[in-house]
Amino acid sequence: MAERVLAAGSATAAELAERFGVSLMTIHRDLDELERQGVVRKFRGGVTAQPSAVFESNVQYRLGTMRAAKEAVAGHALRLVEPGMAIMLDDSTTTLEIARLLRLGEITPLTVVTNFLEAINLLADQRGIRLLALGGDYDPLHSSFLGVSCVEAVQSLQVDVCFASTSAVHGGYAYHQEQHIVSVKRAMLDSAARRVLLIDHTKLARPALHRVAPLSRFDLLLVDDGASPEALRDLDEHQVRYEVCPTKGDDDRAGAT
Repeated sequence: MAERVLAAGSATAAELAERFGVSLMTIHRDLDELERQGVVRKFRGGVTAQPSAVFESNVQYRLGTMRAAKEAVAGHALRLVEPGMAIMLDDSTTTLEIARLLRLGEITPLTVVTNFLEAINLLADQRGIRLLALGGDYDPLHSSFLGVSCVEAVQSLQVDVCFASTSAVHGGYAYHQEQHIVSVKRAMLDSAARRVLLIDHTKLARPALHRVAPLSRFDLLLVDDGASPEALRDLDEHQVRYEVCPTKGDDDRAGAT
């Protein structure tokens, strides 16, 4: 049931009851458990895997969203990476696209620091890349290591560039739904000489519960070319340095970090 909702993005209880041949009562009981685990959030009559101001989507859902936009900003971000650098990647599926590009082996030697298990698995056997995996409390919903021990591990390092993403950008600030994610992202920003924020256009002018940092904290913001003139005008008004990255294809599903 979880796989079906994550693949579709949302589903009604009636649709799921018919698909699995069980009663609505059974479906609601199972959906309550999935919500308790943080896999989905319930709404009247069904559930959704899509993010809200207080709910960050499961990593499996995020891996399939806004791929063209994420690839565009990651490709642009790669231009900022030079051999010999130490870079840090947060636990976003946007910066994961940078890790995918690094597997091509065109920029080496390189040191990569990350708390994202998906990125660790991608780069673990890559020649020319020294991989520093940040430990901490493993969070299966984000496939990353978090908590106080992760923050302390980040604080012991200093990298050339931190590439990060976040769930929402609004009014001159970057936001995220979950406080324990915010603390790690802030530590990462503090541990970098240069900070780059990668977002897809669906995150502009969107709400989320916790402030991560003012956009002025970032040296550069990268966004795909789906951003509206109004959203870009808001960045201009807050004197944010940004670059628009052309995409190669379309993906209609709204994304998350």
